[in-house]
Amino acid sequence: MITSVLVANRGEIACRIFRTCRELGIRTVAVYSDADGDALHTRVADAAVRLPGAAPADTYLRGDLIVRAARAAGADAVHPGYGFLSENPGFAREVLGAGLVWIGPPPEAVEAMASKTRAKELLGISPLREVTEADLPVLVKAAAGGGGRGMRVVRRLADLAGELTAARAEARAAFGDDEVFVEPYVEDGRHVEVQILADVHGTVWALGTRDCSLQRRHQKVVEEAPAPGLGPELTRELHRTAVRAARAVGYTGAGTVEFLVAGDRAHFLEMNTRLQVEHPVTEAVYGIDLVALQIRVAEGHRLEGEPPRARGHAVEARLYAEDPAHRWAPQTGTLHRLAVPDTVRLDTGYTDGDPIGVHYDPLIAKAVAHAPTRAEAIRKLSGALERAAIHGPVTNRDLLVRSLRHEEFASGRMDTGFYDRHLAELTEPAPDPYAPLAAALADARGRSRLGGWRNLPSQPQTKRYAMAGQEHEVRYRHTRAGGLEADGVRVLHADERLVVLEADGVRRTYPVARYGDEVHVGATALRALPRFPDPASRHAPGSLLAPMPGTVVRIADGLSEGAPVRAGQPLLWLEAMKMQHRIPAPATGTLHALHVTQGQQVELGTLLAVVTTTG
Repeated sequence: MITSVLVANRGEIACRIFRTCRELGIRTVAVYSDADGDALHTRVADAAVRLPGAAPADTYLRGDLIVRAARAAGADAVHPGYGFLSENPGFAREVLGAGLVWIGPPPEAVEAMASKTRAKELLGISPLREVTEADLPVLVKAAAGGGGRGMRVVRRLADLAGELTAARAEARAAFGDDEVFVEPYVEDGRHVEVQILADVHGTVWALGTRDCSLQRRHQKVVEEAPAPGLGPELTRELHRTAVRAARAVGYTGAGTVEFLVAGDRAHFLEMNTRLQVEHPVTEAVYGIDLVALQIRVAEGHRLEGEPPRARGHAVEARLYAEDPAHRWAPQTGTLHRLAVPDTVRLDTGYTDGDPIGVHYDPLIAKAVAHAPTRAEAIRKLSGALERAAIHGPVTNRDLLVRSLRHEEFASGRMDTGFYDRHLAELTEPAPDPYAPLAAALADARGRSRLGGWRNLPSQPQTKRYAMAGQEHEVRYRHTRAGGLEADGVRVLHADERLVVLEADGVRRTYPVARYGDEVHVGATALRALPRFPDPASRHAPGSLLAPMPGTVVRIADGLSEGAPVRAGQPLLWLEAMKMQHRIPAPATGTLHALHVTQGQQVELGTLLAVVTTTG
């Protein structure tokens, strides 16, 4: 009987596993890097152990330190979560060798499927050995791990060598294994997977299908269960293949078998020998707790006959601290507030006031809606996200809402190329035009409370805000009675936290929150601008600024000052959150100055280079 579980992970998944453990009466142990000393998962656990010595990005890859922590805290079982060491057979053996219960499949099963190349060969599928023009496009893929790390689509043979190098570096940083392979890339396919659960007595459940086609950088953004539009025969084929893969390696516990579906054909991708990020949609549809079942299987219990019956539809959206409009650049800073309506399930590793750093994946939370039908689940989730208060770094919230409401997704006709086709329209700015005025009125009322207004006619007051990449100037006046007014709008109420306006006969209510010069008006983020901008803060035209904090891991071959460059040409690569990001030239011209070197760490907004435009 398991009494205490250490979770060899962090953030959202650690908090989610701890929740089930508490419900089962099991004590919990967290581990943390120096960067995570006050992270939410350390605060909700019964005990927390620091993992010493390693750099923050590598700490959770140190199996020896994690096993030592489990012994020190008196844990009798280890749950790996997902990512990091979750699919590392050596770590599973370390845990078992220490006399601890491993809440996962046997190391031999992990080993058989941990390498995607060996998994394919097990099912009679061979990866490409040599790539020719006729094979293009191809996908470079890390043999270990997942989450989009170590994955690159190659459409030109000349790009293959560079993409192999970048994929190996990402795979090494994320999983401690730089093996990669190449396979054909199927354009416009659907990413469909089957959740399996197996016990040590030979029972294997296939718990329906999930569709995970909405992806960026080969990492899932929106997932749902069941996968829409699959015929019964194709569904049975997917289930049969998933069960066959599990039985072939003597699998136990929770796992996922992934496919690329094109038309009525399914192509095996890989088997993930762990719990998936998107497991909550299966839990919602089947009314189960997969973590609780993982624990029961690890304790030797039998699964009860047939799997439960599926009911309704569930959709999950991943909320990331990233800017989809600017190459999905990860964002950092303080998450001042995270409040999502309780009509949906929220799995998160953050709470109000927590910092979002540079070392780990920028996932903030997963929001999950369950309803009798797919259309109702989509409406429920998009409405909750639209109403959520998310104050802090830029997020993909607006993209999620628009994606869920897009006709192609709503009709179930999406595929993995969805964002390649629609990203521009989905990220087109559409801020509320009255948001700057509401921000100004709230600020004015706050100052009035401190004695900033007079019972005299007033000249118009002016304030400037940055919103959706543009500057907006608003004007308002104080009235004799101590109120506020603006041209063309009736101010029905204004205080520091709430502004009510009426325009064209329509009343609108705006909650307002301010954190320094950062202002959130409803779902719109603004930045208060100084009345007199500092000329020294402006960079020359053609300046290339760091879109995120990170490390310069590569500079383009042969790049030097005075070299000609073209707009969009990669000049250097920044590594942030275990991903490498290409930084392109902002314009066509001449590289006037290069201000960074390989290995240099930079902050958000650091001047990287200057390109002098031609013509």
